[in-house]
Amino acid sequence: MTKLPLLLCGAALFAATFAPVADAQVQPGTNTFPANIPVTRAVPDPQDTPYPGTITVDIDATDIVSGAERITETVPVAPGTHQLALLLPEWIPGHHSRGGLPAELNAVHFTADGKDLTWHRDPIDTYAYVIDVPEGAQTVVARMIHTPAVKQEPGDRVTVTREIINLEWNEMVLYPAGHYVRQIKVKPSVTFPDGWTAFTALDGKAQTANRYAWDVTDFETLVDSPIFAGRFAQRFPIGEGIFIDAVADKPEDLVIKPEHLETYRNLVKEADAAFGARHFDHYDFLLGFTDRLSGVGLEHHRSNESTYLPKAWTDWTTFDWDRNVVPHEYTHSWDGKYRRPAQLWTPDYRQPMVDDLLWVYEGQTQFWGLVLAARSGVQSKPVVLGEFAAYAGGFTVTAGREWRSVEDTTFDPVFASRRPKPFPSLSRGEDYYTEGALVWLEADQIIRDGTGGKRGLDDFAHAFYGMRNGDWGVLPYTRADVVATLNSVYPYDWEAFFKKRIDSPGQPVPLAGFERGGYHLVWKSEPNPYDQGRMTESKLLSLGYSLGVTLDHDGKVMSSLWGSPAFKAGVVPGMQVIAVNGDAYDADTIKAAITAAKGTDRPIALLVKRDSRYDTISVTYHDGLRYPWLERDPAGKGPGGLDLLLAPHRNGAGH
Repeated sequence: MTKLPLLLCGAALFAATFAPVADAQVQPGTNTFPANIPVTRAVPDPQDTPYPGTITVDIDATDIVSGAERITETVPVAPGTHQLALLLPEWIPGHHSRGGLPAELNAVHFTADGKDLTWHRDPIDTYAYVIDVPEGAQTVVARMIHTPAVKQEPGDRVTVTREIINLEWNEMVLYPAGHYVRQIKVKPSVTFPDGWTAFTALDGKAQTANRYAWDVTDFETLVDSPIFAGRFAQRFPIGEGIFIDAVADKPEDLVIKPEHLETYRNLVKEADAAFGARHFDHYDFLLGFTDRLSGVGLEHHRSNESTYLPKAWTDWTTFDWDRNVVPHEYTHSWDGKYRRPAQLWTPDYRQPMVDDLLWVYEGQTQFWGLVLAARSGVQSKPVVLGEFAAYAGGFTVTAGREWRSVEDTTFDPVFASRRPKPFPSLSRGEDYYTEGALVWLEADQIIRDGTGGKRGLDDFAHAFYGMRNGDWGVLPYTRADVVATLNSVYPYDWEAFFKKRIDSPGQPVPLAGFERGGYHLVWKSEPNPYDQGRMTESKLLSLGYSLGVTLDHDGKVMSSLWGSPAFKAGVVPGMQVIAVNGDAYDADTIKAAITAAKGTDRPIALLVKRDSRYDTISVTYHDGLRYPWLERDPAGKGPGGLDLLLAPHRNGAGH
């Protein structure tokens, strides 16, 4: 028989299979419609009951070339178990979104008594590995390889370099479904490269050569206790049971002057003074000095997990702007870990989190991170004032504030997944951090004004965070709890205050905290210290407050603010500015052109390249270079409320 070409055979088969049947003509109005098939979740919901036995987890993290981490996890199973569902953590505390990465967990095999077991991924809960357990099996052994990113791409994190490992258990350890994670016991161990030092808040460290093991803990504490390990490492005691555990790309980046180390000791004292209690038995500042590892700033109950740029200690003044992440994450031990919005606490890592109170969780933490930085000296007061000014200045050019409330931005991490946006000034981002901080600053100043300076947000912090010294559980709160505590400090219509500033779009830029505190927002032709530091490090030129664009070293448009002069003229991200008024582009040239156009009627001519096309665009702008600053009210006598807020409190001063 003659063979037809493959394509022809396929076409013939298609025709034969789907040819219309002469006596089955479809009548008008008789289309076929499917019926809904209800979704049934087979993975059991968590119960507050102990999981039988103790899971052991052993990780080989010695491969710093590929970055692969090899996991062996032994899970006891109860008699009569026929199926076991093991889950990779999905909703991670502090991420505010679905954050697990099953795609990085590879070469997954399950065995019992040395024999391979069959398994499948649950089609609804795709973070669940459902294993068929043979009769009589007492344990199931999982062997897996975690393969994190080896180069920085949008949305990826590099967690292993030749000098540093940032190990997060939730990325590579499974837990059994059906139980609260606090009811699952686990015994962890990790092997690191020879000569490396590992730091974590886990208890009971036992080290044999390059293998570290810790006491049995619960799975919730394990996930909340990441590791920083490094070739170059040093520990600095800064308080009773409190340490900075530092790792670095280079050993010289770990050098810190005594007076600078003292600012971190001050930070501990200032937090004690602000909150009035501790909700940890010991605390480790896990701190990496690196530009090779991906940056991280994540809160944990008994540690933070943060990175600085390599010279943040050794070039103290230049990198003043970079050091706020440490006081911010330390504050989270009180605000976010011990006191947590009721629906941000979940019994396991499968239940979605509800982010609607992040303007408290993160907004007030952003406020306290800046306040404690200034009080302690971890950052200078001028830089902290510059950061506050940058928040407010940014909101003067944020078109999205007209349609989107602060509260709505709390859901941004869930549906936007922290991906880049074409026009973030229109869409807004996670502004609950920064606008939230400005709202809390105003609340502090309202209390100060209303009590003649006798009380402030410190009194709220004492009342809200300062109970049950030594308790490092979780005490959830609601919005009503926040309002009630504020009213106990100073009676005021706080519900209306938040309804306007948090719940309602289209509000004025929140400047009242500055103005009540004796400062006002002004515009200058030079960046404030905070903005200058960020621009210098990023090698970007921010003209957002004037022309409305941010440009890289070569003139590429990194952002264009919606509604700005440049945007209205047709300048959008992806273009490259080649020349300004006929002269080749560089930062000084475009700044000089903006300055020269001030007070005139002359447009600024930009020769731009987009794809393969060149165009000359005329931008109409005549107000010169503008950068936000906070300036003390010249009519003020003595320190204002904002000065008192930022002054050291560790010796009882500040009111």
